[in-house]
Amino acid sequence: MYEYNSRVRLTEVDQNQKMTLTGILNAFQDCSIFHSEDLGVGLLHLEGKKRMWVLRSWDIRIFRRPVLAEHIRVGTWPCAFGKVTGQRNFRLLDDRGELAACGDSSWVYMDTERMRPARVEEGIRLAYQMEPRLSLFGEQEAIAVPEKFTEEESFVIHARHLDVNHHVNNGQYVRFAAEYLPEGFRIGRMRAEYKKSAVLNDRICPCVSTEKDLCTILFKDASGKLYTIIEFRQE
Repeated sequence: MYEYNSRVRLTEVDQNQKMTLTGILNAFQDCSIFHSEDLGVGLLHLEGKKRMWVLRSWDIRIFRRPVLAEHIRVGTWPCAFGKVTGQRNFRLLDDRGELAACGDSSWVYMDTERMRPARVEEGIRLAYQMEPRLSLFGEQEAIAVPEKFTEEESFVIHARHLDVNHHVNNGQYVRFAAEYLPEGFRIGRMRAEYKKSAVLNDRICPCVSTEKDLCTILFKDASGKLYTIIEFRQE
């Protein structure tokens, strides 16, 4: 397992001084980047090979949200490789060493010239040490698309929404989606599936479905094709 120590920053908390879901996601993503960079298979290495990892899905469980300035320890490890895919788990420990949050993610290895999935090279596989997948994550089931939803006002993607791969970062979609949650909704689990990447000047059309303890947000393009679907469940 690759780990790093940190503290909960002011930019990572909400008005109650508790770490936000976006803060947790960013900590997980940073951890995976640090891991790959330290192994010599990071962004510059992949860029030179015309390759990149694209996130396909998230499953995040939150048991406790650490508070402002609390010491935390973030860890990650790969748990499986397919022909063109990879799977990675994450965990966040609080200042008592207890599990505050964890995540399961699946990725697709992409050829950036053809924008098609590419075979994961042996050198990439050998760089990582495999560890078992967290037992609390079962079979990956597709997020159910609601039969009824409310169409919200569309918005345009700006440069500030883009990441180093020049498309909207997966964490940005989650931040967008969280804006549609009912007041007082306490996130205990978040699942996301990413279907296609939004880029500069794309117009996003949100569709929202809310039940008692479940809120599902779809982000579509102007023709109705899905960028991503995100599901929130309360604690």
